[in-house]
Amino acid sequence: MRAIPMILALGCTCLVHAADQKPNVVIILTDDHGFGELGVTGNPIVRTPQINRFAAQGASLVKFNVMPVCSPTRACLMTGRYNYRTGVTDTYLGRSMMHPDETTLAEMFAAGGYRTGIFGKWHLGDNYPMRAMDKGFQESLVLNGGGLAQPGDSPDPADERGAYFNATLRHNGAWVKTKGYVSDVITEAATQFVAKNDGHPFFVYLPFNCPHLPHQVPDEYRRRYEGKDFGAAAFPTNGHPMTGKIDTDDLARVYGMIENIDDNVGRLLARLEELKMADNTIVVLFSDNGCQKHNGYNAGFQGWKGSTFEGGIHQFCFLRWPAGVKAGRQVDRIAAHIDIAPTLLDLCGVPKPAPVKFDGVSLAPLLRGESVQWKDRALFFQWHRGDAPERYRAFAARSQDWKLVQPLGVGERKWDGRTDFKLFDMANDPFELKDVAAERPDVVAKLKAEYDAWFNDVTSGRDYAVPARIYIGAPQENPVLLTRQDWRGVDANWGPKGHGFWEVKVVAGVRYDVRLIFDPLQADGDATLSLGGVSLRQSVKADATECAFKGVALPVGPGRLQASLETGSADLGVKYVEVKRLD
Repeated sequence: MRAIPMILALGCTCLVHAADQKPNVVIILTDDHGFGELGVTGNPIVRTPQINRFAAQGASLVKFNVMPVCSPTRACLMTGRYNYRTGVTDTYLGRSMMHPDETTLAEMFAAGGYRTGIFGKWHLGDNYPMRAMDKGFQESLVLNGGGLAQPGDSPDPADERGAYFNATLRHNGAWVKTKGYVSDVITEAATQFVAKNDGHPFFVYLPFNCPHLPHQVPDEYRRRYEGKDFGAAAFPTNGHPMTGKIDTDDLARVYGMIENIDDNVGRLLARLEELKMADNTIVVLFSDNGCQKHNGYNAGFQGWKGSTFEGGIHQFCFLRWPAGVKAGRQVDRIAAHIDIAPTLLDLCGVPKPAPVKFDGVSLAPLLRGESVQWKDRALFFQWHRGDAPERYRAFAARSQDWKLVQPLGVGERKWDGRTDFKLFDMANDPFELKDVAAERPDVVAKLKAEYDAWFNDVTSGRDYAVPARIYIGAPQENPVLLTRQDWRGVDANWGPKGHGFWEVKVVAGVRYDVRLIFDPLQADGDATLSLGGVSLRQSVKADATECAFKGVALPVGPGRLQASLETGSADLGVKYVEVKRLD
């Protein structure tokens, strides 16, 4: 691993900008950031002056929706397709790896002559062939998995202040040690990428991993919210009331993280102004799902992250393009994550590849203020734990005026099949205060039938028992680091007793060194490694933290790689497996 400062060596600044150049594109995505956690959406305490100003300078999609959790939203954003089509069903345990046969927005922009870069959280696969750098991003500075301080982290120890400081990230596939707070680091890298202008338009994807847990933030930001009154009396009172005890220290950290994002958004926008690029750069900003439950202000919505009620899926979405979209425009038609890709391609004049079939539609006519007959449609949102989608489990179907919600079955590994269909008149009850399912069975039946057709369609093209596989032995990634983020199995989890396997594909019939990394053993034991017909074992001493199997001939083809530790009666999983091809 090589050290890297906060300022990355991405090249010199060159102010070449043709007047007729296609617009540049920047997508800014925040993580676990609730609709009500901005000044512009009505929060009187959190300070977001840069985003407030940005929102006023562009258009707002006022009925914008996302999935209840991050990986599904990100798959929809990157493909313009519902996440179930891509194989992404969940956020961990191998369920957030997007099948490499999907075409991403980065690949489409790259084919259209754009420079492409990602800086932050990808969360659609940490290994070849699913990494951001494998899917169209020419410059990549990313964290592994769903966030820092998770099992996808580098084996290197975290900074004493927490994983968000001086983080070890991956720069174009190689682990690098960065310097500074992670949101500052990725923003600086994105800003430098923007400045490296060689006459080609750019597509920048800046997905923050904040304000996701753990709520680590520089003290200067946390202190700005110390002693603040976060009680209900300090906030607007529309919709569902705030209930429950508020952890004021934790909420101070959340708001500090959001204010830090605001500062960084301001830095990036200011750089576009300095480079005289702002007028012809489309900037989109939204969050991947609702906020984690903290009992604070939730804009009057019910539900939090993970829910298909409005608190989990209703999001702010602002788009600024001074050269092409009028400031202050409010688009009131329902819209969603699946619409971003077709909209951006349309605005930029970049053709969609013929084989790609979008679920979303271009919102360009609405953003331009054109007089068009806009057909009503239904949008669908679903998420629950598990390897495969299940009909009626934790979903919502949304038309312009109505929303059908079946909220049960979100977190349980095994769903008991219970349902509780609720219907809300969104035109007159945007906070979902009154269930009118009994009064309008006709609307319930219509939306339920549309959901059934949607579910049949989006799940028909994937066999969820055959997940995307991590390639071993490919020249594009060597060594390969397998983490608990992507292992699978009934006993797979992130706890100390977790035990799982990785679905892999060995692509080269050569020898490999396989290193197992684990927490210190409490007693002498054995380490085991198996893949296909290969099964190996060696002794390991107490207090050991790793062992290696040298020169192993792994069978070519698909298979399940499993590694474990046996000490007396205990059978434990490892933290990492590193597989290095020997040429």
